[in-house]
Amino acid sequence: MAVAFSENAVTVLRERYLRRDAAGTVAEDPAGMLRRVASAVAAPATGFGEDRAFWEARFCERLERLEFLPNSPTLMNAGLPHGQLAACFVLPIADDLDAIFGALRRMARIHQTGGGTGFSFSALRPREDRVRSTGGVTSGPLSFMQLFDHTTAVIRAGGRRRGANMAVLRVDHPDIEEFIDAKRVPGHLENFNLSVGLTDAFWAAFDAGAPFALRNPRTAHVVREIDPVALFDRIVDAAWATGDPGVLFLDEINRHNPTPTLGVIEATNPCGEQPLLPYESCVLGSVNLAKFVAGDGVAWARLGEVIRDAVVFLDNVVEATWYPCPEIEAATRRTRKIGLGVMGLADLFAQINIGYDSPEALALGARIAQFLTVEGRAASAELGERRGAFPAFGESVWPRRGFGAVRNATVTCVAPTGTLSLLAGVSSGIEPFFALALARRVLHGRRLDELNPTLLAALAPLGATADTVLAGVRAHGGLRGDATLPADLRRRFPIAFDIAPEFHVRMQAAFQAHVDAAVSKTVNLGSNAPVAAVRAVYCLARQLRLKGITVYRYGSRSGQTLSMVQEDAREDCRECAV
Repeated sequence: MAVAFSENAVTVLRERYLRRDAAGTVAEDPAGMLRRVASAVAAPATGFGEDRAFWEARFCERLERLEFLPNSPTLMNAGLPHGQLAACFVLPIADDLDAIFGALRRMARIHQTGGGTGFSFSALRPREDRVRSTGGVTSGPLSFMQLFDHTTAVIRAGGRRRGANMAVLRVDHPDIEEFIDAKRVPGHLENFNLSVGLTDAFWAAFDAGAPFALRNPRTAHVVREIDPVALFDRIVDAAWATGDPGVLFLDEINRHNPTPTLGVIEATNPCGEQPLLPYESCVLGSVNLAKFVAGDGVAWARLGEVIRDAVVFLDNVVEATWYPCPEIEAATRRTRKIGLGVMGLADLFAQINIGYDSPEALALGARIAQFLTVEGRAASAELGERRGAFPAFGESVWPRRGFGAVRNATVTCVAPTGTLSLLAGVSSGIEPFFALALARRVLHGRRLDELNPTLLAALAPLGATADTVLAGVRAHGGLRGDATLPADLRRRFPIAFDIAPEFHVRMQAAFQAHVDAAVSKTVNLGSNAPVAAVRAVYCLARQLRLKGITVYRYGSRSGQTLSMVQEDAREDCRECAV
C-alpha cells in the first residue's frame, strides 16, 4: 500500500526517522520504515504463543493507513540494535551529588535515543543552605538545572530529535521565586519546560488569605512565610511574559495514581501528559481521528478496532524496547504503563461540520475520550487475562474496581503529537488548528510552510473563489475575520486565537475527565492578551480539576516552533538584514 505522506512529512522523515547506513546515507523509504516498525513490534507476540505474522500484517495496515502512529522513538529505533522505543521517562533526583550526576548520566543516554525526561528538583536543598561534609553552602536547584540544560544542548547537537525536559519544583520550596522567574533571562533553561507543583496546602492558604510556609526539604523546617496570592500572581506574570512556568496540581495527580502504594508521583514527562513514578517510562501512540469520519459522525466500530490493535501494539513495545538502565526496566515492567491518545480532533470536527468552539464539540470530545478509555481498558483487560496482569496489579486500584486482570496500569493519555501530526497531515493532539497557513521550524531551524489539507479539501468545490480565500489565509493565518466568506466555512475552521481561552480549558477538561493519565494542551493566547487572561486560565484549570495547564502568549518567546507564514517571513527578512 502506498503511504500518503506529504512532501513536508517526507522531508522530516528523511532528516530524522529513516534508517541510515554506516556512511550516514538514507537506507530505507517511508514505507520501509513502517514495515520495519511493524515487524519489530510484532516480534514479542511469539513469546505469548501468538501469531507474529498476523500482528505484523495488522500493525503494518494500521500504520500505512495512518490510522495510528506510535511515538517518535519507536518510529526511529524499532528493529535497530539497542532500539530504545519509549518517549517518556521520569528520573529521581535525591539531595546527593552522586544521585544528581547519576541522573545526569541517565538523562544523556535517554536523550541520545530520542526520549524525553522529567525531573522533580524539589528534594534539593535551597541556595545558601549548609553542606555539612564541606562546611560550604549549596548553590541550589537552579544551578543543577543549568547543568542538565547544558548537557541536553550538547547531546542535541548530534541528535535527530531535540532533547526535552520537564523541571518541577514544589511551591513550598524556598527557591520557588527564583524558579518562577528563571525563563525571564533570554536563553536560560531553553531545553526545559518548567512547572510549579501546586499543592492542596497552597490553595488552602490562598483561599484563606493566610501566610504560606516555605520549607527546607532537607530538614522540613520552615525557612520563611510568603503571601500565596502574591506568589500566584508571580507565576501568572512569568507565564504571560515567557510561557513558563506551567502548573501541575500535584495532589490531584496523586488522587488518580493507579499504584499509590508504590510511591507518590512528583513529576511528569516533558509535555505533562504522563505523570510517572521514579524510573518509570511510558510508550505513547495516537489514533488519527480524521480517519474515522462517517457522514456527519464518527465511525465508532472502526475506531474501536484500531484502539484495540493500538493497545496490543503499545504493550508489545514494552517488550520490544531496549532499556537504558536496570532501574528503568524494573520500574517500567512493574506497571507496564502505556499512553494511547488521539490527534486530528480539529480535522474531525471540521469534516463533520462541528465548530471546535461549540457545545457540540465539547460533548463529542468527551464522548471520544470516554470511548478511547473504555475500549482501551477492555483491550488491556483482555491482554491481562491472556498474557498476565502487570506485576503490581495486586497493589493497584484496579482489583477493587472490579477488574480481574489488567495488563497496563494506565492505558490512555493525550500527547501533543507535534511531529506525528505533521507526518499524518492533521492537527496536533486535541488542539484546534494553530493556523490554516503556518511556518514550522524543525530541527536545525529549517522552515516548512504548511497549508491546512482539510481546508484545501473543503475549498475544492469553490473553484476560483478558493484562490481568494487562500490568499487571505496566507496573509492572516485564519478566515474567521473575513465576513465575506460563507458563515459555515468560518464556523468550521477556527484557529487557536479565534477561540476563547476558557474554551481551550474546557476542551482539555472534557478529555481529562475520562483519560487515565493526563492531557497535554496549550492555551494559545494572542500577543495582546492581558495578564488577567493567564490568571483566569489557571484558576479555571483548578476549578475543573485538571492535572496541569500550560499557556503560551504568541510571540512571548523567540524561536517559537509555529508561526504565521507572513510573520515568520518578516522575521527571516530581519535576520537577513542584520
